[in-house]
Amino acid sequence: MKRAPVVLLAVAVVLAACSSDEDAAAPVTTVTATTEVTATTEVTTTTAAPATTAPATIATTAAPTTTEAPPVVVGDWTSTPGGEECRCSDGSPYELWERPADPTRVVLYLQGGGACFDALTCGTALSVFNRNLQLGEAPDSAGIFDPAASENPFATHSILYVPYCTGDAHLGANVAQYGDVTIQHNGFANASKGLDTLIANYPDLEQLVVVGVSAGSVSAPAFAGLAADSFPDAQIVSFGDSSGAYPDAPELNVEIGGTWGVLNNVPDWPVNEGLAPADWSFPGLTVQTATQHPDITFARFDFSADSVQAGFLGLAGIPADDLLANIEQTEAQIEAAGVDVASFVALGEEHTIVRSAAFYDLEVSGVRLVDFVTTLVAGEVPADVRPS
Repeated sequence: MKRAPVVLLAVAVVLAACSSDEDAAAPVTTVTATTEVTATTEVTTTTAAPATTAPATIATTAAPTTTEAPPVVVGDWTSTPGGEECRCSDGSPYELWERPADPTRVVLYLQGGGACFDALTCGTALSVFNRNLQLGEAPDSAGIFDPAASENPFATHSILYVPYCTGDAHLGANVAQYGDVTIQHNGFANASKGLDTLIANYPDLEQLVVVGVSAGSVSAPAFAGLAADSFPDAQIVSFGDSSGAYPDAPELNVEIGGTWGVLNNVPDWPVNEGLAPADWSFPGLTVQTATQHPDITFARFDFSADSVQAGFLGLAGIPADDLLANIEQTEAQIEAAGVDVASFVALGEEHTIVRSAAFYDLEVSGVRLVDFVTTLVAGEVPADVRPS
C-alpha cells in the first residue's frame, strides 16, 4: 500500500489488524497545553480552547504488554479479545462483541464516548471520554439492539460492536503525552479489528450498515468506505448519530489530526493525492469517502441544540451559540461537493438516540425516525427532515 505524503483524516482507515504479528514501537507525541481553564466535570464546558501550537517533542516507546482476556458469551453476544495490538487509552486490554444472525446483512456499530486532544480534555480533572473498557460487559438490548422490537429495521441483522476507549473518534494511531498523562490513541487499530472480523466472518455480505454514535459517528463514513473496498457489490449505508455540528476548522484539523496520528495510515485512494493536513475535516470524511465510493448512502441524525456537541465545540474554541447553524453549514459543505446526505434534525439538547427507546418514538414534522432509518435499510434515500 502506498503512503500518501499528505492526506485527509477522513480516510485514515487502512486495514491494520489488531494482532501480535508486529511488535513495533509506537511514536509518542508530547503535547504542551497553552490554555488555563477551571476544570469541571461537565462535557458542556465551553470556556477552554485546545493548544494551537503543533507538538514539538517526539520520542518513541514500546507498546505495553496486555493480558488478553478469554472470549466471553453473554446471552446472544460473544466477545473477541483484541490481542496485543488492540488496547485502550491507558494501555489496558480491548475486546469486540458480535451477535450473529443473518450472515448477509450486518451492522458495524462504532461506539461513542467523547474525545481528548489537550492537557485539559485528556487529564483526569475532566471526564469527557472513555479511558478503558469493563471487559466481559456485553452491549445491552436497547434501541436498535432490541431484536424483540417489532419495528426494529435491524432485528435480524448480525451485529459487530466496536467499543471505544481511545479518545480519537476511532481514527488515532499515536501515543501522546499530555502533561503528566499518556494517552494511547489506538482507535484506528481497534476499529480495524472490527473490519477484519467483518471480512473474515461475513464473506457473503449483501448489506452493511455502519452505525456510528457520537465520536463513532465521526468515523462512520470512513469505515463504510473501507468496507466498500472489500465488498464492492454490497449495499452500504453510513448512518451517523450526533456529530453533524463539528465543522471544518483548518488549524484544528492540523493540530488534532497530528496529535491523534491519523495521518499514519491511509488507503491508496486516488482522491487522497495532493491533500494537505489542514484539508482534513469531519465533514470531509463523507466527501472523501463518497468521492471514492459514490454508491454508498450517507445519512445522519442530530438534535438541534445537542449539549454535548456544544460542549466539545467550546472546549475546542469554536463558537456554538447556534448549533443548528453549524449542523446546516456542515451539510451544505458536504452537498456542495456533490455528495447527498439524508439528514434528520430534531429539536432538543439531548445527545444520541439509537441506543434508546426514543428511536422508535421520535417524530418530527410527521416523520418518525424509525421510518427514516427503515427507508435507508430498504435501499432508498429518505427526504431530509426538519422541525416545522
